[in-house]
Amino acid sequence: MLPVLSHYQVKPLLSLLDGELPQTVECSLDLGISQTQVTLSADGLTLPGFQPIPRKELETIAAEENSVFEVFEDGEIQKVSTFSEELQRSYSLFPTLSAPTMLVSGITMHRIVNTDPHQDTLAKIKAFGGPPTGRVLDTTMGLGYTAIQAARTAASVLTIELDPAVVEICRANPWSQGLFEKDNIERKVGHAWDVIEELPDGSFSSITHDPPMFNMAGELYSLDFYKELYRLLGRKGRLFHYIGNPKSKSGAKVTRGTVRRLQEAGFKRVQAREGAFGVLAIK
Repeated sequence: MLPVLSHYQVKPLLSLLDGELPQTVECSLDLGISQTQVTLSADGLTLPGFQPIPRKELETIAAEENSVFEVFEDGEIQKVSTFSEELQRSYSLFPTLSAPTMLVSGITMHRIVNTDPHQDTLAKIKAFGGPPTGRVLDTTMGLGYTAIQAARTAASVLTIELDPAVVEICRANPWSQGLFEKDNIERKVGHAWDVIEELPDGSFSSITHDPPMFNMAGELYSLDFYKELYRLLGRKGRLFHYIGNPKSKSGAKVTRGTVRRLQEAGFKRVQAREGAFGVLAIK
């Protein structure tokens, strides 16, 4: 994959361009996962095997604090973003000091207030009460962080993504590469409901369900959908359902309705997991 940069990596380099040149420094080209030696000179920033990125382009990256940029071999840069003709939604990577999140038509996919996407993912996994094992279903892939984390302990993970445009964003995101590199992750593109209808009863030990907001995907909060999730779980199987801030007015309302429908679907225990902004339902 191509190197990617955000303002977090570039701003410190810009200040060095006014000092003694050339000089070799370390910079992350994968949004904080690793460090690489790069060269600063009057021509700008040179990455190993690449033409220099001119100062003007670096200043563009530094000014675009809500964007992540791919770097091409000729030193040109391009924002990591795309538009889905199918769903009429825009997608782009949004940088943080940790893993990036994704903007979906301007709305962040992960919690980023007093946390970051990586910690948000760890909270969702922790909500199961123990590392997921056996076969895990991830109903809504997004950037794939939950599937990747679950795959660390699970025998296998099936993750479903509605929009092929999101997969395109994942391929450019260093933090999503486990989706394509881990042998125990299977990806399917399609509507979650269509995919799970074809899956056999009791075939999963755990399910993580992190749907878009209720007003964007109400069918994924329906009683019929919850019945399908119940069917797919084995005995004592666990479902973590991310909902949103339970202390907000809208979050509290959606949580109440969600708990009621999960119980109607057959789940015996539905427990709040406020730290993960969701509920744990046990078959």
